[in-house]
Amino acid sequence: MSKVLLINPPWVIGENNNLWKSVASCWPSLGLAYIAAVLEKAGHTVKYLDCSAERLTVKDTIEKIRVKGEKFDFVGLTATTPLINNALAIASGVKAFLPGAKIVLGGVHPSVLPDEVMAHDNVDYVVIDEGEETMCELANGKNPMEILGLCFKQKNRVIKNELRPLIKDLDAIPSPAYHLLPMDKYYPAVGSYKRLPAMIVLATRGCPGRCTFCYRTFRGVLRKRSVKSILEEIKTLQRDYGIKEFMFYDDTFTMFRELIREFCETIIREKIDIIWSCFTRVDCVDESLLFLMKKSGCHLVLIGVESADEQILKNVNKKISLTQAVNFIKMARRVGLETRAAFMFGNQGETEETIKKTIDFAVELDSDEVQFNIATPYPGTEFFCWAKEREYIKSSNWDDYSYANIVLELPGLNQEKLQYYYELAHRKFYFRPKIIFRRFCHIRSWAQLKQEIKGGLALLGFLFK
Repeated sequence: MSKVLLINPPWVIGENNNLWKSVASCWPSLGLAYIAAVLEKAGHTVKYLDCSAERLTVKDTIEKIRVKGEKFDFVGLTATTPLINNALAIASGVKAFLPGAKIVLGGVHPSVLPDEVMAHDNVDYVVIDEGEETMCELANGKNPMEILGLCFKQKNRVIKNELRPLIKDLDAIPSPAYHLLPMDKYYPAVGSYKRLPAMIVLATRGCPGRCTFCYRTFRGVLRKRSVKSILEEIKTLQRDYGIKEFMFYDDTFTMFRELIREFCETIIREKIDIIWSCFTRVDCVDESLLFLMKKSGCHLVLIGVESADEQILKNVNKKISLTQAVNFIKMARRVGLETRAAFMFGNQGETEETIKKTIDFAVELDSDEVQFNIATPYPGTEFFCWAKEREYIKSSNWDDYSYANIVLELPGLNQEKLQYYYELAHRKFYFRPKIIFRRFCHIRSWAQLKQEIKGGLALLGFLFK
């Protein structure tokens, strides 16, 4: 049996007038937690190190592993684009004093750019897409040539095996190995919760959308867990860790409407004490479903609108209309659900006029919360290819691909202008007596009051630096 160390690398969030640094959440990598559960079930020994939750820098992480002196057969790291440089730095540091350990990288960035990642001397393997079965076979000692979804080196040549078929039965995967995680160190974003402690859960994998700015996670294949499986995990988290609120981090939680109806009806019937929130699309709900969600404990639904310009919505292949967004907010308000609408500045076809239109629409839409983002061309997306072909990307340093930086410069929209409108949007939406009054009317506890004050101070600090 193998001994495996799984590492969630530290986030890089810059210091330059960054709103997210003060209000962002801290969650575990459920991908690693699922892999840990599968490895343990197969008899392997697993340790999990969450650098973000433990507030460890790259240097701290390497030193912590070195001082403990434990030997590992495999060290696995997950990495999105903003995390890849940190993951590679940790891999190099660990390899220096654990030369016998095989370094494995997985996650979105290595899946999209396996050749780039494998070019690093200290990386032995890259796992493409879902990692549960691939990592388990690797730890079991199976010949790398026979492991689907694996990249490895052979005589200075990178070998890329065929892709592994995606897992059809999500119920067959054991629940994440929560017992390995620092559960007391996770927390939600300011303004997104009612009760603490909270935890994220996944009910589905895949997304029906084909937006150009998104990487098609799990190749766009949609799969779901059973209601029984989801509720068993929720009850375990309640019993063993005292979790009081759940946040479904599925790309589109309501894409299987009958599943969600059954989920809500079961909660109501069994009188399960639960508060929850989710992400969805404006075209994946109806009022009766929203009513059922509210009745079963849902308090917040998050949607992506992205732009108020119909042509930009077509350019990014969003496949929704502004009318649908307006109707969604009206339905949610009628049943008593709070809403958060997300918008982006800087997609294909963006101009100063379209940004102004989007800001005005966000105010008119009047969701309870709003999230404005600067569009980032992540590798593996159509948006990245489009921007790269036109030489609109101004940075090739993956550290810059975070909330704190603008890496894209469109014709007539330089980085300074984007930053100006980004700040203007927050000012015009949140500095309205109407929204301030509404938010304070929603306060029902000291915890909510504290997060409203924290969010308000962060916004003031961001806008009036």
